[in-house]
This record gives sequence, structure tokens and C-alpha cells, in this order.
Amino acid sequence: MSTFLSKAILDFFIAFGIVIGGAMVGGVGAVISLQPPTQTMLDVADRIKIWALAAAIGGTIDPMRVIESNVLGGNLSPAIKQILFLLSAFLGAHMGSELVKWVCGGKE
Repeated sequence: MSTFLSKAILDFFIAFGIVIGGAMVGGVGAVISLQPPTQTMLDVADRIKIWALAAAIGGTIDPMRVIESNVLGGNLSPAIKQILFLLSAFLGAHMGSELVKWVCGGKE
């Protein structure tokens, strides 16, 4: 399997796992603090998406620098790869959030 595809799949599942894991542990915390776990899980899943994206790609500034330097230098291939990594991580975070909504029965 190519290095690009391997990293894209890894980014997807890291972001997916962060959202799912954060929502589940947040639900446990809600039960312990006597709050409604369903609403807490839905809130956490929505709020943690951007952080899952940032964690999956390894930070927020470096990927943007790669895109900027390569586009300005006329080298589009690395910039496009970086954008596809971002898209893959976003899809993982979004799918994790949608799964939490589906499991919790959220209509949001």
C-alpha cells in the first residue's frame, strides 16, 4: 500500500477514534457527575471535532506551512497531498460525530 494512502487512512481513523473515545469518556463523566450522558456525549462529539482534526494531522500550523510554501513555489503535488490528508482527517472526525449522534438518537 502506498505511503500516501496509509497516512490518509491513519489520519481518518485517528480523528474518528478521538471523537468516539472523547464522547464515550465524556458520557462516563456525565454519569459520574449525575448529568444526562446522551446530551453530554452529543455536545462533546461536536466540540471535539476540530481538535480531532488537528491531532490527526499532527498540529495546526505545519500542514498550512507545507501548503503555503509549495503553492507559492509552484509545486502543487505536496500541497494537494496535504489538503487530501486534511480532508481525510475531517471525514474521520465528522463520521465519528455522526456515529455518536446516531447512537444517541440526536436529531441535531
